[in-house]
Amino acid sequence: MAFHCVVVTPEQQLLDGSLTQAIIPAADGLLGILTGRAPLLAKLGIGPLRLDLASGQKQLYLIEGGIAQMKDNHLTVLTHSAVSADQINAASAQAEYDAALARVPENAAQSQQRLADLQRARAKLTMTRR
Repeated sequence: MAFHCVVVTPEQQLLDGSLTQAIIPAADGLLGILTGRAPLLAKLGIGPLRLDLASGQKQLYLIEGGIAQMKDNHLTVLTHSAVSADQINAASAQAEYDAALARVPENAAQSQQRLADLQRARAKLTMTRR
């Protein structure tokens, strides 16, 4: 059985269709969504958004923050940024990771930014290995 899903960024609507499964990067870990899921409101983190379309196709995006709501077999994902896995380059992701790892933070804000950059680069590297 399928459920309806809409994925939206500030720039565009990426998807408005039927899914059999979604795996979302909640702020505290990956969360699977299937038909009949209890109502849910989740804060999103940085990581892979996997969408299994009812047609059998799969779509994979790197998303950065936002919220997801599941209610009455309707999933809505509002995110700040979404990049298709096809647009992610392994070499540049490794370079981003190495640069973030080498950076030495001098205050709390720089430390938080470094952690976010490491998480983003790590997610990109994971997505390029699939």
